[in-house]
Amino acid sequence: MNDKRRNENTDYLFQIILSLKDLDECYQFFDDLCTISELKDMSQRIQVARMLDEKKVYSEIVSVTGASTATISRVNRCLLYGSDGYRMALDRMKELSNEK
Repeated sequence: MNDKRRNENTDYLFQIILSLKDLDECYQFFDDLCTISELKDMSQRIQVARMLDEKKVYSEIVSVTGASTATISRVNRCLLYGSDGYRMALDRMKELSNEK
């Protein structure tokens, strides 16, 4: 992660997120923290990342998610050259779904 983004306030935010116990608590917290638009944007980026990971083409991703090609390109760039945050999260979700 870019160390310029790291600070006490961001650390505290992430500690709070890590303390949430279930989906209901996440919904409560993020409903207070984010606007509807911010939450939709974040969930859209995750959906784009998942579809890119599944080797879907841009046109299909646009059709399913409504994301712009600029958003898809940005997420793809993060998957290829970023901090591996998307990769880590996607791999963990695959592991969890395989455990079920």
